[in-house]
Amino acid sequence: MTKADLVANISEKLGMEKGDVQATIETFMQEVKDSLESGDNVYLRGFGSFIIKTRAEKTGRNISKNTTIKIPAHNIPAFKPAKVFVEGVKSNVEVK
Repeated sequence: MTKADLVANISEKLGMEKGDVQATIETFMQEVKDSLESGDNVYLRGFGSFIIKTRAEKTGRNISKNTTIKIPAHNIPAFKPAKVFVEGVKSNVEVK
């Protein structure tokens, strides 16, 4: 499902204009991004959490030059689904 599909589905279910729904979704995504960029996690009960994970410093290899490089510690955004969300997917989605 793409953002356009999401906008169309929500617009149809709520009877709202697609432009209003798109603006709402864009604002939601921007707020989540701004919150994570400022160091705050976002918790949505029953859905999941947008969190910041810290990756430790590690040593990597440049295979083409056969050299060792140091990859510094860094933060990445991550999504951790709620238990209810996980259970719903497990019970409703067929394993391929």
